[in-house]
Amino acid sequence: MSQVMIAEQPANAPVFSQQFINLADQRLGSKVVAVSDDFFAAADRMLNHLPAEFYPDKYDDNGKWMDGWESRRRRDSGHDWSIVKLGVAGSVKGLQIDTSFFTGNYAPAISIEVCHCESDLPASDTQWQALLPASALSADNSHFFEVSTEQAISHVRVNIFPDGGIARLRIFGQPAATANSDQRIDLIALKNGGRVVGFNDAHYGTPSNLLAPGKGVNMGDGWETRRRREPGNDWCIIALGQAGSVEDIDIATTHFKGNFPDKLSIQAANISDPNDLSLISQSMFWEELLAPQTLSADNDHHFSELKPLGSISHIRVNIFPDGGISRVRLWGKVKGNN
Repeated sequence: MSQVMIAEQPANAPVFSQQFINLADQRLGSKVVAVSDDFFAAADRMLNHLPAEFYPDKYDDNGKWMDGWESRRRRDSGHDWSIVKLGVAGSVKGLQIDTSFFTGNYAPAISIEVCHCESDLPASDTQWQALLPASALSADNSHFFEVSTEQAISHVRVNIFPDGGIARLRIFGQPAATANSDQRIDLIALKNGGRVVGFNDAHYGTPSNLLAPGKGVNMGDGWETRRRREPGNDWCIIALGQAGSVEDIDIATTHFKGNFPDKLSIQAANISDPNDLSLISQSMFWEELLAPQTLSADNDHHFSELKPLGSISHIRVNIFPDGGISRVRLWGKVKGNN
């Protein structure tokens, strides 16, 4: 391949895309359970959390390889559709429909319907609720729509009119709380509602990767900052899905060998009415949950000697002075279940 182009993240992304997690993220277990047609590009590709890529010289048996969902050209009066089962049910706050690199083959319009059911594939008589009415799309662009559901939804039906392709589908929302009174969970996992609300640098990898399921697949699947050439240290702030008390912490530096941080510490606080914009300055003065700990290359670190702070809602992860880590796990129980 002579060249690879990568879609740029929109600079004007709305607040909901930063405040809530992508419920359609493939890493959470989201999957396409039915599709009318995906002749040119498999519908599951639109659930990839990474930006879309374009390979000018890449073709397969059906034609040009596209990083997204693309149906064949329709020759009848219908339209194409796909049904996505979300990896975790939740309330929806906004949508992102990305047509990056789809130019003469993008879907001109889209609508979104939602439902809640326990099975993988909703029954044929399922009553779908309209979330987004038929809305125009444009070529090679990112489209945001502010929408809202009061109840948790488990499935999304994506209708494109009449055919064509979209690169990425993102359903931003809040996972439904599922922890019971005795359940010990990862309080910052994506599937439990954890989200990154601020960071000072993410040159090589976004902090949201720290909350993803499983182990990091490579060095790009983690949070990595640039080489620091000035005093200080790098940091990120993470909101717990639900406030809770922490029992122990896991830090992974998987794949980070010559670039892992020398040390790491975690501060924490319980913020009853958080304002994401003010958290950055506040976080410098939060109490220390985990004192500075020495890290090692490509390793799993477990810490159980924590300061008993009670219930917390946010943490600040400090790495000294810079570098990369793969995952952070905050094991504990939600507030009221301690």
